[in-house]
Parts: sequence; C-alpha cells; structure tokens
Amino acid sequence: MRRLDDFFGADGILIALRQAMSELERLRSASPKPDQDKGEFMERRALLQLAIAGLGMGALGDVTAGEPVRRLLDLAMEAEPRSVEDWHLACLDHLHALRTRPPAQVAADLLIDLMAVRHQIERPRPDDATELHRVTAALATVHANALTRLGEHGAALRWWRTARQAADASGDLELGLSVRATETGHGRYGQRDPETVLRLIESAQLMAGTQPSLGLALVVCSQAKALAMLGRQKEARSALNVTRDLLAADPPAASIMPGYWQGGQLAYAECMIYAGIGDESLHLQARDVAMASTYDRQYFAMIQLHSALCTVVNGGVDEGARYATAVMGDIHPEARSVMTTETARWVLRAVPREKHDRPAVAELRELLTPAPAAREV
Repeated sequence: MRRLDDFFGADGILIALRQAMSELERLRSASPKPDQDKGEFMERRALLQLAIAGLGMGALGDVTAGEPVRRLLDLAMEAEPRSVEDWHLACLDHLHALRTRPPAQVAADLLIDLMAVRHQIERPRPDDATELHRVTAALATVHANALTRLGEHGAALRWWRTARQAADASGDLELGLSVRATETGHGRYGQRDPETVLRLIESAQLMAGTQPSLGLALVVCSQAKALAMLGRQKEARSALNVTRDLLAADPPAASIMPGYWQGGQLAYAECMIYAGIGDESLHLQARDVAMASTYDRQYFAMIQLHSALCTVVNGGVDEGARYATAVMGDIHPEARSVMTTETARWVLRAVPREKHDRPAVAELRELLTPAPAAREV
C-alpha cells in the first residue's frame, strides 16, 4: 500500500484509507464493551465511515483535500475530550486563519472542529455544556463568515442558524446578539434581501431591550451599515451616533473571541458611512483607525474601496472608478471574496447614469462582470 501511495502521489491518503477500513471492519464485527458507552461506540463508527468516504474522494481527485479528512480520522480515534481552554484557543486559531488565509481553506479546516465539538457536547461534563455551546456559536460564526466570502450563501445561511441556536442554548444574550449582528452584517453582500436584513435587525433590537450593551451596540452598528448601503444616509448616520453612544458606556467584552466582536467595528462603520455620504475628511479619519485595528486583508481591500466610493460620490467618477479597478486588480488571494466584489459594485452603483459610458467606469464594470461560463442560467 505504501508503494502504491508513492506511485500515485497520494500523500498518505491510500495508507490512511486502508488503516481506516481495517479499523471500521473491526468495529463492525465488535460490540461495545460492558463499560463503554454505546452511543460513543456508534459515533466512532459513523465518523470512520465519513472519513473513509472523504479519503476515497481525495484519493480519486485532489490529494490535498485529504488533509481535513485525516483530521477527521484523528477525531474518530480521539479518546479524551478537549478542555475548554483548548477550545477557546481553537476559536482564536480559526479566526486568525480567516483573516490571513484563503476562505476555502478556512472553511474546510473548520468543519473538523465543528464536528469535534458536536461530538464532545453530546456527552459533556455538567460544567462544560455552556462553554461548549459558546464555542459552537463562535466556530459556526467564523465558518458562516468564510462561506459568505466564498459566495456559498445557502450553506452560510444554515450555519448562521446553527450559530444562533448554539448561542441561545448557552443562555448568553450578549453572544446571541453578537452573532445576529454578524449575520445581518454579512447578509448585506448579496446573501439576503436588504429589507429582510433590516427586519432581522429590528427583531434583534427587540431581543436586546434598551439596556446599553456590546450586543445592542453591534446590532445597531449593523443597522447603520445596512441603511448606508441602501442609500438611506441620514438614517445611517443617526444609527451610527447611537452605536457610538452605546459603546461609550464601555460595555463588557464578549465572552468568547472578544477581538472578533469588539475590534474596530465602529471605525469600519464610520469609514463606510462617511464614504457613502461623501464626507471625505471624516472618512479619512475613520479609515486610518479602521486600517490600524485589523490585519484582515479582505477588510483592507474593502476600506480602500470605500475611499473610491467617497471619491465618486464627490464627483470624481473617473478617479474613483480607476482606483476601485486598481484595488480589485491588485487584490491578494486571501482577500478575494464576494464581499469585496459587492463593495466594488457599490462604487459602480454610485456613478450617475449619465456617466456610465466613461472609459474608466466601463473598465470597472467589465472587471466585475462574470465570465460567460460563470453566469447563472
């Protein structure tokens, strides 16, 4: 088997496949020991079956796809549950990956830990349940974020639902509001109808009540950004002011992944909203703060596109369109996503109709037009 693996360049997949099949065959012919949990025994068998299916596909196609499945095999063999501290570290590691690696890689890696935490939460120690629900909510949120960047909107919507359910199961209202704020924030990029996004935000506001909190601040911040993208700039600015007041009350940090839910949201919203209004001075101030508060390449690109938007709104159609085209043309693979493309389309929509025939505008439009093979039928 090792010689075959070397011959086909399978990178260990064929060896792992044989080992997994041998272990599964042993489990099929065995029964749980008297002191072994039957559910755990069956779960291990199911995990092995899933791993074998994945390994088989990896052996037939792209061998690099086998790495997440090899981790699934590790999970099937794992005996000891991870500590809460290890899970919190895993959340931070996946968040770092989201900000620095291609979203497809992030999504593939996340699935393994999502399955692992589900596997553990079904038989937790009594004091673990709440934290494991929080971990599930955090991981599902990062996964839905990655799927949104990839344009996998149907799958993303299902994972947003998982994140909400897990946050609610933890009993952590702040986490539930933070998840909903993130979900509605991503819904603006072609994932949901804009009016649906606003209805979901209103529902989250009712859930939050009137007491100042980080969760409520994030929900109102999401509302401000949604209103800005709809061209309702006066309302957007009003919601932005409310967000600023709520954050000035210095609410406690999030219970998990605080850097995700508290890092630079206000500055980014200011950068975006002032660009849509055309207030160049305030936009540039907010842009500097926003860029200093994140190392996510996607958001670097989106902030630059907001500058292009501000220029267009202020009448510099050619300059703004050329800048947006340059940003999209120079974008790093880690930053290339549906969200950056939709932001560039916002720049294009800001161009007055009578100026759509300008060469710089036409170049940006062509860049954002899918190739014929990629268009939906």
